[in-house]
Amino acid sequence: IIAGNKTDLVDRRQVSTGEGIQKAKDLNVMFIETSGKAGYNIKQLFQQVASALLGMEQPKVTDSPVKLLPSSSTDEPNTDNQGFCQC
Repeated sequence: IIAGNKTDLVDRRQVSTGEGIQKAKDLNVMFIETSGKAGYNIKQLFQQVASALLGMEQPKVTDSPVKLLPSSSTDEPNTDNQGFCQC
């Protein structure tokens, strides 16, 4: 997603709305203009991000079992640490 922020600073704009839209089309992403100061489109931005995340493909769970390897450590507690970590 491309978010053009600070739309309340019209006289300091460096990228036009049209340029933002075109760049988003070129990159195949969403475009939105916002103003945190004015509260313009902030909620909509987060809604678009959340919707996009919900639409993403979830990692596939395999049916193969987890293989555990034998441990090389001993089961005897380590007393050198005088009551601290037993590792």
